[in-house]
Amino acid sequence: MNKSSFKFYWEDTLLEMLPSKALFLPEKKELLICDIHLGKAEYFQQNGIPLTNNLDKNNFARIKKIVKKYSPEKLIILGDLFHSKFSIDRTLQKKVEDLPELLKTNIELVLGNHDVGCDIKNLKISNFRKTKNIIFSHEPVNLENNKTLNICGHYHPKIYLKSNGDKLSFSCFAMDKNKNILFLPAFGDLTGGYPCNKSFKKWAIVSEEEIIEIKS
Repeated sequence: MNKSSFKFYWEDTLLEMLPSKALFLPEKKELLICDIHLGKAEYFQQNGIPLTNNLDKNNFARIKKIVKKYSPEKLIILGDLFHSKFSIDRTLQKKVEDLPELLKTNIELVLGNHDVGCDIKNLKISNFRKTKNIIFSHEPVNLENNKTLNICGHYHPKIYLKSNGDKLSFSCFAMDKNKNILFLPAFGDLTGGYPCNKSFKKWAIVSEEEIIEIKS
């Protein structure tokens, strides 16, 4: 069944998966995204691969759109805000450092492997973040408490669906119920993806307005 979002509770915390590739925690007014990989086109250009520079512009526009719609008190980025420290020029650095003021919201960055060496002001930065019975991280962490949920990025989950002989690829949210890990879809336009483990529960993003629960 197609929906504009899917909501579920972890203990007493409501989480809402959005087709904009974001996760919203309404009670705490926190909006989560991951794996934007800003500067990736420039990084490829530096290595002789011609790509358009419009991708970061699109990513910034999409961030502004969802923040305007949900008015979060915090935008939390679960790693890989940037693709590489070598792809951050002064223009991109200023755009990111101006985001909290532009969006009128606090921005926190949980460091990802691609963010290593990136020096950015005006963002609160940490290696991981914990709130109640939920841990936010970039890569999945090993949990000893089965009542704790790990929300992370890094994996870039995708799912392949067949329709009329065609095989279509969609970004998705993916839940590893055995390890209590919820993987968020990569937010960036130039991120690629990896097929999900068959045992994961999945919600495929079929458009900017629709998300589908995949029955196992």
